[in-house]
Amino acid sequence: MKPIGNPDPEALLRLARAGDTEAVGMLLEMYRPYLMLLARVQIGRRLRGKAGVSDVVQDAFLGAHRDFGQFRGETEGEFLSWLRQVLASVLANFVRRYQGTKRRDVRLERQLAAELDQSSHALDRALLAPASSPSRQAERHEQAVLLAEALDRLAEDDRELLVLRHLEGLGFPEVARRMGRTLDSVKKRWPRALIRLRQTFEGGR
Repeated sequence: MKPIGNPDPEALLRLARAGDTEAVGMLLEMYRPYLMLLARVQIGRRLRGKAGVSDVVQDAFLGAHRDFGQFRGETEGEFLSWLRQVLASVLANFVRRYQGTKRRDVRLERQLAAELDQSSHALDRALLAPASSPSRQAERHEQAVLLAEALDRLAEDDRELLVLRHLEGLGFPEVARRMGRTLDSVKKRWPRALIRLRQTFEGGR
């Protein structure tokens, strides 16, 4: 279900906390690109393609919908923090399956939650020009959410390049290897991809 007219997230949160299950569904859909991006980074780092991003995020959505009554915050930032914890728990389950272990590992969940927080905070620092205005960019949504949406609208190669380079922190030779491209083509595409991201970000605010 797609949210209509880019609704105010905190208004939706109030409706959801009042028991409106449709508002919960709209909230989760609003943050799908954001969670897909964070899951994509962790799957690239830890699971090497052994899990699908859509499967991980769908499990996180099911868990968030089921456990929404446990959420006690009121702001978008608090909700995103809670969603990252839900996603960390789901990712830990996938890692355990990948490693062939059954026992729950609370330390792994905490480590994943911390890494998800770092990825979220790194979004704007890594991908926006220093002269950008945070107050304007975060007028309606957290800036990391807006950037995830902008990345989602890019061509697949541009998105992959920026995620590998800026969020996974890979050097150009490894980015080229992972993308199956020449080193020269990746280096030439990178600044153009950044420009396209910033144009998309500015156009979608």
